[in-house]
Amino acid sequence: MSSFLIASLLVLSFLCSLEKSLSFQTRREAIESNHDSQYSHLVHLSSLLPSPTCSSSTKDSKPKASLEVRHKHGPCSQLNEDKAKVPTHNDILSQDQKRVNHIHSMLSKNKGHDNSVKEELDSTTLPAKSGSLIGSGNYFVVVGIGSPKRDLSLIFDTGSDLTWTQCEPCARSCYKQQDPIFDPSKSTSYSNITCTSSVCTQLTSATGNQPGCASSSNACIYGIQYGDSSFSVGYFSRERLTVTATEVVDNFLFGCGQNNQGLFGGSAGLLGLGRNPISFVEQTATKYKKLFAYCLPSTASNVGYLTFGRVADNYIKYTPLSTNSGVSSFYALDLLGIYVGGAKLSISSSTFSTGGTIIDSGTVITRLPPTAYSALRTEFQKGMSRYPKASALSILDTCYDLSGYKVFAIPKISFVFGGGVTVDLAAAGVLYVGSVKQVCLAFAPNGDDSDTTIFGNVQQKTLQVVYDAAGGKVGFGVGGCK
Repeated sequence: MSSFLIASLLVLSFLCSLEKSLSFQTRREAIESNHDSQYSHLVHLSSLLPSPTCSSSTKDSKPKASLEVRHKHGPCSQLNEDKAKVPTHNDILSQDQKRVNHIHSMLSKNKGHDNSVKEELDSTTLPAKSGSLIGSGNYFVVVGIGSPKRDLSLIFDTGSDLTWTQCEPCARSCYKQQDPIFDPSKSTSYSNITCTSSVCTQLTSATGNQPGCASSSNACIYGIQYGDSSFSVGYFSRERLTVTATEVVDNFLFGCGQNNQGLFGGSAGLLGLGRNPISFVEQTATKYKKLFAYCLPSTASNVGYLTFGRVADNYIKYTPLSTNSGVSSFYALDLLGIYVGGAKLSISSSTFSTGGTIIDSGTVITRLPPTAYSALRTEFQKGMSRYPKASALSILDTCYDLSGYKVFAIPKISFVFGGGVTVDLAAAGVLYVGSVKQVCLAFAPNGDDSDTTIFGNVQQKTLQVVYDAAGGKVGFGVGGCK
């Protein structure tokens, strides 16, 4: 064998050995960068990034009352065809903070103001400030309203009670929506609620505003305003609601909005899944037993689901709804502790009980007491010390530049709720990706430890979340969207 051939073989052998060594080293470093693999997620960066095309749901057998859940600003949505109007991450997080501020003010015991809707519809004076989203990270479903039905895209929100949509003739103003605006005059099942009806008075607790009355028609007028000053005002009415082709709800109470401002992501309105008597959940109590479940997809290019009624719960772990006072229509939980990388944070359980905890489908980023957030951030940063840091992204102060990594490791984060229920968050539930150069810890601190903790929708990604209002419990299951 010639010396040239021997040398070539030696070089080839060395290169193969080096390639294997580097491959193993990359995998080993990725895992060792965050404790033991039992307590870390090995993450492919591409799994956190939405693709340019929509991937349909992989859920084969769907219950008859199941709707597809889509992110408002991803390729699965038709609500924002004008890409120039899709909000930036700074916009999304800024609006999310406004929603949180609004929730905290709603839960505050010292409101000290009168929000009554004292004017008639044609002269209402709710402030018309710049159109803003009620939460840019929200998700929507499509339901039918009217006879014959008109399909409308509605944001679904566990933190709201009143279901409403924009209606013709838009007495004052309507924002731009993707679907044709609903025209009640073309529906044979539409009717207004009168001012003297006992149902009309339920609006006060559901919206925070006392109802108004149209003098000409004696029709009940609702008004609801959100934390970013967007609002809807109109007739409180009854109508046929078509959930699916085989599931219909007659005489459904909803708001037919004649004066609406705010972008709302191009959706036609909102589906309220709170706990007030006029929420969808309570109105359909006989039909669906106050039971619903959803799974929020891992990225905006995937589809999740929202299901009403009985769900398969063989793998669901339930935690009792909290009796913490002052939570209004929200679903309150008892948060007892947090694990990061297998280690329980050294914080008192009273840190969470002081302000209480709610779970909310409309809040994007989970908000924690500052004491708890500081401890979580410290442990997370220890596990991420190998990776280069990046600048903060709006309210997110712990970010990393992962552009040089196809695979990386992050500490696992788990929440411990009442009843001994531990919920392990998916990697998509731990990180918020602004770009590959700005991948951030998806948690933020409240202003004070006494503020209510909010378990947001990023943390709920890929979980099957089951709300059993009649049974007084909320359940969690992993891999819910598959």
